[in-house]
Amino acid sequence: MLLTFVAPLLIVNTGMVESTWLLFVLYIISGFGMAGIGMGIMHDAIHNSYSKNQKVNQYLGYTLNLIGANAGIWRIQHNVLHHTFTNIEEADDDINPPFFLRFTPHTKRYSIHKFQHLYSWFFYGLSTVSWVTAKDFVRMAKFKKMGFFKEGKEFRKQLSIVIVWKLVSFFFVLILPIIMAPQAWWIVVLAFISMHFVTGLMITTIFQLAHIVPTTEYPLPDEKGIVQGDWASHQLLTTANFSPKSRLFSWFIGGLNYQIEHHLLPNICHVHYRKISHIVAQTAKEYGLPYHNQHSFVSAVGEHFKMLRELGKVDKLRVG
Repeated sequence: MLLTFVAPLLIVNTGMVESTWLLFVLYIISGFGMAGIGMGIMHDAIHNSYSKNQKVNQYLGYTLNLIGANAGIWRIQHNVLHHTFTNIEEADDDINPPFFLRFTPHTKRYSIHKFQHLYSWFFYGLSTVSWVTAKDFVRMAKFKKMGFFKEGKEFRKQLSIVIVWKLVSFFFVLILPIIMAPQAWWIVVLAFISMHFVTGLMITTIFQLAHIVPTTEYPLPDEKGIVQGDWASHQLLTTANFSPKSRLFSWFIGGLNYQIEHHLLPNICHVHYRKISHIVAQTAKEYGLPYHNQHSFVSAVGEHFKMLRELGKVDKLRVG
């Protein structure tokens, strides 16, 4: 996956790619590699589950920085908030999108949402462009208010680290190609956006299929801010698997089709999820808990489409 991301860009940066269509092909191939890094390398590494050696996890976690995001911010947003408060509005940052997307039945519904099942996919494709340009800085400001970053020198240091990594990534992925490639700068920018569109559409869709579907629940805390039930049951109620029989597909997306196992056992490498899933499914059955599972990727996409459509039509949606 690292080679799939880096090698096409190295070819572009030689300045020898005179064909515009080949330029786009190379950038799109790099987009598949970028998605592979996001799903199959950095995700496990930042969960400290890629290797038993924590230094290996640390360095492979930096592959997220290489593609323009930031490992430290992702750790807070994903490991801490998403895995602790799965599908809880406002607490889970993954279901707090811009106003034109509605991912929970508790979010205010606007008239534009009736079309979100059609236009959401376009914005999924742009999600990583937003991520590598603005979203990390927005999250840093938010997380500082939440106390994850200390005021003053420590925050400025973290901000500097984020900026330097982004400059390195943008220089390799965009600035150097603009300088070296024989095509006009705007063509290179379009190729860059096409790369991100492939990555954003793939990554966002895969993550959404695990949580924004009709079978999952969207718990609300009580007046004390407490969500009823234990953490493990909460993960089973709010998470879904899909396409469990396709080993090639599972390899390509870093085992993220086994989201239930990942949420229950985030410190275990994804290569073990398939075998663990039988134990988890049986245990859930013994305790009368759901084990949501779609037999294929296509059916899971269909369920997500259906959920987006229902969320766009109904104010108070019956879920679960």
